[in-house]
Amino acid sequence: MPWKNPYYDPNKPHHTPSGFQNLDENARRFGDVRRWQRERRANKLPKAPAQGYEAFRAQWWQAADFSGTGNAAWWLGHASLLLRLDGQTILTDPALSDRVSPVSFAGPRRLLPPGATVATLPRIDIVLISHSHYDHLDKPSIRKLLARFPDATYLVPIGLAAWMRARGISRVQELDWWDNTEIGGSTFTFVPAQHWTQRTLWDRNRSLWGGWVVRRGDFRFYFTGDTGYTRHLTEIGDRLGPFDLAAIPIGAYEPRWFMQTQHIDPSQAVQIHRELRCRHSFAIHWGAFELADDALDAPPEALAAAMADQGVDAATFEVIRTGARLDLPAIKGAG
Repeated sequence: MPWKNPYYDPNKPHHTPSGFQNLDENARRFGDVRRWQRERRANKLPKAPAQGYEAFRAQWWQAADFSGTGNAAWWLGHASLLLRLDGQTILTDPALSDRVSPVSFAGPRRLLPPGATVATLPRIDIVLISHSHYDHLDKPSIRKLLARFPDATYLVPIGLAAWMRARGISRVQELDWWDNTEIGGSTFTFVPAQHWTQRTLWDRNRSLWGGWVVRRGDFRFYFTGDTGYTRHLTEIGDRLGPFDLAAIPIGAYEPRWFMQTQHIDPSQAVQIHRELRCRHSFAIHWGAFELADDALDAPPEALAAAMADQGVDAATFEVIRTGARLDLPAIKGAG
């Protein structure tokens, strides 16, 4: 019997009776994955960083320093970042394992260590999940987080709460696009993205995908999750912006004929920074895993060129090291 979407709402265009869909058409053609893999092998892609992997690691990695009590953000690698806002700690898409795969012996291997391990994290209050792909929802990391921080609350897209509960997590809330919840003085809103979900051969698009907006007092933060470019993203800025800080992906974008519907490229990252009125952004989703054909060190150079082309001050969209810290101003009106 065909699976029926238990969340289906005919008044929501991203809902279908059999799952979820993007607001823009982005269907792949049969055989696209095989074509990409064939061309990737033939062209020996991705290339190694220009100065080699060890030099790349020395340039772009440091151990995260969580000392102090002030408001700050840390990039832990890929899409994992930690926010500390008035003492509340928020962790996004924790994927801190050596591989992001259904199995521990195969699949994408981490080439740049995370800025922290679960054992070295400070107390975690809230975990935000953008979608179910293995590089964003990593079972070993979740298991370790649950053991160390059993009181943390998990906010997930609709369709993922059952997965969480099956692994012993009881403090979990599911949100649809534009739903919000308030926890400890912060408001969390799940917002649209253009992407897809799948963890097995049988569950494609049975859970939703998206990004997160965190509001606390006068501070607003936007985490895109994984997304291709779509005109619908501007609604996020219209409804919830401007943003004081945004975490925007710049990697895993080549080849464009294959990746453009699911991952933005650096030029589109700058476009989102501008269109959603982000006062300050930093780059994520690059440097850790070779998920596409762009070399690990290609995204920062492409981002710099895109900022120059679009007339964006380079100081407003930073490329920081894995493990680096951005100190944030005091938040007014919180509490």
